[in-house]
Amino acid sequence: MTETYLSRYSATELSELIRQGKLDRVALVDESVDTVKKRNPALNAVTTLWGDRAKKMASQFNESGQPFAGVPILLKGLGQSFKGEPDTASSMLLKDYKATITNNFVQAFLHAGLIPVGETNAPEFGFKNVTDSKLYGDAHNPWNTDYQPGGSSGGSAAAVGAGWLPIAGGNDGGGSIRIPSSFSGTIGLKPTRGRVPAGPGEWRGWQGASINFAITRDMNDTARLLDAISTVQMAAPFQVPLPAESFTSTLNNLPNELTIAYSTESPVGTPVSDEAKQAVLDAVKFLTAQGHHLVPADAPIDGIGLMKSYYLMNAGETATMFANMHLADQVIKPNVEPLAWALGYAGRSITAVQYSQALSFWDNVASDMDAFQQEFDLYLTPTTAQQAPRIDQQLVSDENLEKMQHIEDFNSDEQMQLIWDQWLPALTLSPFTQLANISGQPAISLPTHVGDNGLPLGIQFVARKGREDLLLQMGKLFEDAHQFHFLK
Repeated sequence: MTETYLSRYSATELSELIRQGKLDRVALVDESVDTVKKRNPALNAVTTLWGDRAKKMASQFNESGQPFAGVPILLKGLGQSFKGEPDTASSMLLKDYKATITNNFVQAFLHAGLIPVGETNAPEFGFKNVTDSKLYGDAHNPWNTDYQPGGSSGGSAAAVGAGWLPIAGGNDGGGSIRIPSSFSGTIGLKPTRGRVPAGPGEWRGWQGASINFAITRDMNDTARLLDAISTVQMAAPFQVPLPAESFTSTLNNLPNELTIAYSTESPVGTPVSDEAKQAVLDAVKFLTAQGHHLVPADAPIDGIGLMKSYYLMNAGETATMFANMHLADQVIKPNVEPLAWALGYAGRSITAVQYSQALSFWDNVASDMDAFQQEFDLYLTPTTAQQAPRIDQQLVSDENLEKMQHIEDFNSDEQMQLIWDQWLPALTLSPFTQLANISGQPAISLPTHVGDNGLPLGIQFVARKGREDLLLQMGKLFEDAHQFHFLK
């Protein structure tokens, strides 16, 4: 890794250097742009750069005590709209679309003193745990470019994992921050549902399953960023109370004795690799030595029912998204990938009763998990069941690909079975992350393990709603004990 200011220092440290007059904001933006231009051909992590706009923002920066003093970031090219810049959702259908507003989440980044310099690669509409859109092409893993960085925040994870910069935007609707963090060796926090700004326009984010945040490589940065953008929006459908004390101020306050449940069993009965199991067992050994009480226990959920309800939601939301575009099928079908078309078409057959039943199921999952986490302070699993897949690894069979392209020929039950069948190979890679999206709980992936093949794999902690403090404190424990493994 070529050392730069952005690779050597955290965002918090860079801010201090700027305020001390030891580092110039414009020069830092230039460094970030130059790094991407030189190194992006190998990773295809960044789809658009806004060098001139970012330099102007840096030169006109109004210092007012922001948490970050003009540190460059990358936005995810999905769900993080920046007025006037591409807002394609990585789809050919929207390839020429420009954002008409800066959404509330990105505004929070700006108010925190961060300067967007471009946006990152993602799969179409964020549906996959790999980054392979037809519009932008495959992103690559900085640890080994023959492998995927994960998805859907794959470009952001690749950029941060490669040390291009300390923070990049991400969002997480089924693991889309945590999965690429596991595959690319970064820190990935999914906050509690309602913790960070939403809207305008899209308020529910896959009925609350999806939430924006970021991918990082420093726990203090992670806590400081969460402090900077945490909010209570009375206009929003989901809220969570602000913490009594800042996440940053309590970062070193991990309780001496926690009761932590742990599991290496896939909730959908799929195989879990030896590397994933070892990552958890190593964490169990470390935490036990620290005085915590580790208990083998599985979350009290119907994993297959959970995923089927999740896919039903995906289908219904995709159908709604296409309906809101007011475009003919003859326009949509040839300009989206088979999965998006299949989801959107299958979603048309989902009844109000089915959708309502799915959301009631989610509420019950949230209640059951809250009861579980009154007994256990944290729940530890692998973040992913496997390490990153190869770029050329086929995650959808030719047969299922053909069926998705002709989903109109099947009845509604057959359509939803096809959705399950086509997603199963990808779900086998990452069956652990979706639970926190459905329950609304916060979860974090920590980069604690590197396998014999030289690829990373993360461990995941899930906490009770509103308890990001415990996740951040746990991350700081591992960080301070030099348990994190970043790309050198």
